[in-house]
Amino acid sequence: MKCLVVISHPLKESLCHHLASETITHLESKGYEIEVLDLYQSQFSPALTQPERASYYQPDFDQTDLSGHIEQLKRAESLVLIFPTWWFGFPAILKGWFDRVWAPGHAYNHASNLGPITPCLENLKEVKVVTTLGSPWWVDRFVLWQPVKRVLKIALLGACAKNYRFKMLSLYKSEALTDAKISGFIKKIKANF
Repeated sequence: MKCLVVISHPLKESLCHHLASETITHLESKGYEIEVLDLYQSQFSPALTQPERASYYQPDFDQTDLSGHIEQLKRAESLVLIFPTWWFGFPAILKGWFDRVWAPGHAYNHASNLGPITPCLENLKEVKVVTTLGSPWWVDRFVLWQPVKRVLKIALLGACAKNYRFKMLSLYKSEALTDAKISGFIKKIKANF
């Protein structure tokens, strides 16, 4: 299975990069064909450009600066997102990747009457998410109702893909972890992915 792993953390020595390395090694051992996109290392620009936005409702989306990224997404049968949750949202660089790469005519199609959009990512069979949060689990679940999970599963994937499997693993209180807790979380990744 062709798998695109998207990593969104600016520090190479971060917990997210460690979890990404462990996840990639595990998926390779299961036979996945891995393609890695490290958004910071590749210096991906998250800002939607004026020509891109102006072409949103035109017959052809202006993908001048994005064709490689769009083709990378369209090739993926499995998508793995690894990122920190900051302020109960995505890092800006990852949000920008969604804004720019999950583009009309590629990730979805606009309805001719501006009604509901229709999905284009029919190749996408599974989405796996690993995220770290500084907060405890109960704040994410009971106070904020898991905003990142809801946006991913309902808004993005619900609009752009169909017939996919979704699994999200969140590592809470990530700023105060022991080696044993990190090892336990890596075991959870391997058991679920």
